[in-house]
Amino acid sequence: MKLRIAVLPGDGIGPEIMREGVAVMKAIASKFNHEFDFEEAICGAHAIDAVGDPYPAATHEVCMKADAVLFAAVGDLRFDNNPTAKVRPETGLLAMRKQLGLFANIRPVATFPCLLHKSPLKDELLRGADFVVIRELTGGMYFGEKYQDNDRAYDTDLYTRPEIERILKVAFEMAMGRRGHLTVVDKANVLASSRLWRQIAKEMEPLYPQVHTDYMFIDNASMRVLTEPTFFDVIVTENTFGDILTDETSCITGSMGLQPSASLGEHTPLFEPVHGSWPQAAGQNLANPLAQILSAAMLLEHFGLKTEGALVREAVNASLDANVRTPEIQVEGGAKYGTREVGQWIVDYIEKSK
Repeated sequence: MKLRIAVLPGDGIGPEIMREGVAVMKAIASKFNHEFDFEEAICGAHAIDAVGDPYPAATHEVCMKADAVLFAAVGDLRFDNNPTAKVRPETGLLAMRKQLGLFANIRPVATFPCLLHKSPLKDELLRGADFVVIRELTGGMYFGEKYQDNDRAYDTDLYTRPEIERILKVAFEMAMGRRGHLTVVDKANVLASSRLWRQIAKEMEPLYPQVHTDYMFIDNASMRVLTEPTFFDVIVTENTFGDILTDETSCITGSMGLQPSASLGEHTPLFEPVHGSWPQAAGQNLANPLAQILSAAMLLEHFGLKTEGALVREAVNASLDANVRTPEIQVEGGAKYGTREVGQWIVDYIEKSK
């Protein structure tokens, strides 16, 4: 297969983990006789410094011409600590999602048996946890009308019927392909936008009789994800709730450095780790590259390369079992491995596999 892949390393640890993700993709291409062409483009703080725009038109053109986007992370302390900044790296991320029409963010959540001890949760709560969070990505407060002065500010949580219907369709169909259980997370007891979400979900339920659908307020869902994670199969929710809920699920995997994601929609699909840019660690060979590598596996699987994706996942699991891990998930007394060493171990595993 021939694929054209836009590579957006972004800021902070992004370039380091991206190198390992691309290296794994190249190893897969070589082993399975694929042709992957990579074209790098700038975004985030790097792009602001270079051209004054966190998602320049030239970068968007690269993404639109590609079959897929492999993205790392954006964010910089210069902007985090300056609430009056007129332009921010994250603005570019929102612009990319909007311009590419990426309305559905897919975040799988599963446990790694050898890392159960890294979670703050009890083993018996975690074992068997395997669910997917589908987050609406281009509506809600992040994109609604905003205002701020010295004494007053607001964000508008705006959703339309077509936006809600299309993300619910993704969720119902994914539930049909899994265990047939969908949980719609909202705050319908307080928010008008959530009541519209629930109304439309109720209307769509009869179209998917194979799916058992239940409804949960976000506060209850936030608790149940941590106290009863095996209850869930597919969760669907709006933008802001999904952003918070999916970060919370790192307590299940044991590290945000293990969570990949896909963003799908109208144009080029995008694959990225769920963690941020961790600028404090940039250039120190500390960052866990596994979420980036697993995002590459999701990219492969999206294009029907199931065997290739499975080999990447096998390599990741083997690295964890062999205690080839970055510091935040290494066992006590284990050997020290950095971003490069973990990535190279996985590449070697792929190249030596039969």
